[in-house]
Amino acid sequence: MTQEPDPPLCPLCGRPIPADVAQSLHHLVPKLRGGKGGPTVLLHAICHAEIHATLSETELARDYATVEALRAHPRLAKFIDWVAKRPPGFRSRVPGPRRGR
Repeated sequence: MTQEPDPPLCPLCGRPIPADVAQSLHHLVPKLRGGKGGPTVLLHAICHAEIHATLSETELARDYATVEALRAHPRLAKFIDWVAKRPPGFRSRVPGPRRGR
């Protein structure tokens, strides 16, 4: 019997990303800000949505172009603490943009 490889880990929240869980690629530098063809990371869809609900593309390109910088953002750090306690397949609606609040 062949053992299935371990699923990749979400670099934002640290939870596994099984193949049957909603996921997406995040361009560390947004495509519209010069990141087309640049580095990407595989994230849970909910983690990716939270990034874009929190930060503008300009902010992402200028100050948050690494996973470490994203994890250090106060609002994203709070989200990570919350979502890390949920199962890998957890889904929730992410409200619209909250920038500037």
